[in-house]
Amino acid sequence: MPVEELIAKGTRLIKASQKILVFSGAGLSTESGIPDFRSPGGIWDRYDPSDFYFQKIISDQKAREKYWKMSSEYWEVMKNAKPNPAHLAIKKLEDMGKLLAIVTQNIDNLHQKAGNSPEKIIEIHGTAFSVICLNCGKVYDREEIEKRIRNGEKDPHCDTCSGPLKPATISFGQAMPEDKMAMAFKYAKECDLCIVLGSSLVVYPAASVPEHAASQGAKLMIINLTPTPLDAQADLVIHDSVSKVLGEMVGLE
Repeated sequence: MPVEELIAKGTRLIKASQKILVFSGAGLSTESGIPDFRSPGGIWDRYDPSDFYFQKIISDQKAREKYWKMSSEYWEVMKNAKPNPAHLAIKKLEDMGKLLAIVTQNIDNLHQKAGNSPEKIIEIHGTAFSVICLNCGKVYDREEIEKRIRNGEKDPHCDTCSGPLKPATISFGQAMPEDKMAMAFKYAKECDLCIVLGSSLVVYPAASVPEHAASQGAKLMIINLTPTPLDAQADLVIHDSVSKVLGEMVGLE
């Protein structure tokens, strides 16, 4: 079926829906110029992911120094990124009164920059825009800590309790936030349409959210450049640019 016909079908699905859950992954961010960790030339081509397991970050100063070097490099790209047409299309879904929630694997704040209501955004992998003390839980603005790193700190610590600091993102081996996952599954149960944008749907437990939506009777739409394990269960699958496809479906002017 030509992509134009697939997009027209997606427009009809959106019009027929009242409670849309958006599930967004790295493929949405790459169209705003933020490289995917796993893609050729991405972070994992230059760093070994096994160096950044949560237990290692907690226990090993050298691992933390390496982690902060990697994370600060990524931060420089992320902090200036701008929302793309897919982000703006999601904002339009909210303006239309159709958006139930956004469950995102992304840590880049682009849904907020696009103007979506913060209470509708569930960041199940955390956010790179905050830093947290692993000891007392004090939260810092990311740029405040980046200034300290630029001034020579390699392993920043909390100015209240001296505990180690870490970006407020979920690392390998770190527990997922139970409250956010519970909320994600709640919305997956309530939605009548789940739109997956730019996710390969191979990282669990995150990928079980759209899976759950489909199992509860919601329509499932997947827009991703490459096939996913859930394609066979979806009502509509389009392997194309998320910003192009969703922007046309929602009718961005």
